[in-house]
Amino acid sequence: MSSADKNLSVFTTEGLPDISARKFAIVVAEWNSEVTEKLFEGAFQTLITYGALAANIVRGNVPGSFELTLGAQWFAQRNDIDAVIALGVVIQGETKHNDYINHAVAQGITNVSLKTDKPVIFGVLTPNNMEQALERSGGVHGNKGDEAAMTAIKMLGLKAQINQG
Repeated sequence: MSSADKNLSVFTTEGLPDISARKFAIVVAEWNSEVTEKLFEGAFQTLITYGALAANIVRGNVPGSFELTLGAQWFAQRNDIDAVIALGVVIQGETKHNDYINHAVAQGITNVSLKTDKPVIFGVLTPNNMEQALERSGGVHGNKGDEAAMTAIKMLGLKAQINQG
């Protein structure tokens, strides 16, 4: 199902792990802050709603989405961070810059996650225009920040399940 047909803030919450002792880093791109601040608010509130302590959520800002990868890596390398959420938006413009940025960031986030053996969540919107970005950052399609936070929680639960077995 495409995100055009789905509210990003609707997800299954059955069997979620206890995250009260977990520490999360949220890396936020400053570019398009009208959108990224809403993504941050969604991610932060979802973590709090499902048991994270505000004191266990640390935020780092980077200039743009391209820098999310390195910012995420710096946080993921910390022993006290359990999961990292990378939030940004790259809006398609008149050039192909979005193709290069989106691919680089997606690959970079994947590499950081594999390198550090921690959940590093890709919470980057890739809309065609600002209207679509706003629809996915608290508008009619929910908030990708909510989804990214829930993904981090669920990945920590899966890791705990695997480590118990």
